[in-house]
Amino acid sequence: MKGIMTGMDRVLTIYIIAVSLLTLILFGLDKWKAIHGKWRIRESTLLGLSFIGGAAGGLAAMYLFRHKIRKRRFQIGVPLMLLVQTVLWLYLYLARGC
Repeated sequence: MKGIMTGMDRVLTIYIIAVSLLTLILFGLDKWKAIHGKWRIRESTLLGLSFIGGAAGGLAAMYLFRHKIRKRRFQIGVPLMLLVQTVLWLYLYLARGC
């Protein structure tokens, strides 16, 4: 095992961090909009961002902002997406012998 991430591993990690950060920010913005009666961010957008790699940010935001924690599709979907993303990332990382 090398212990140093390859270029592709680094790109994937940066992508996941960036999408997770964006997802966290949008969950927080949607919570703010909900409190202030403003036009909301679609649930499909929040779930879509979680699906494409932002599940860690989505799950963190759900509990940090106490937002969407009662909705079943978020309660089950976001943690499940995070589990799948973590397993895939570990598989790709370990499959390369890193």
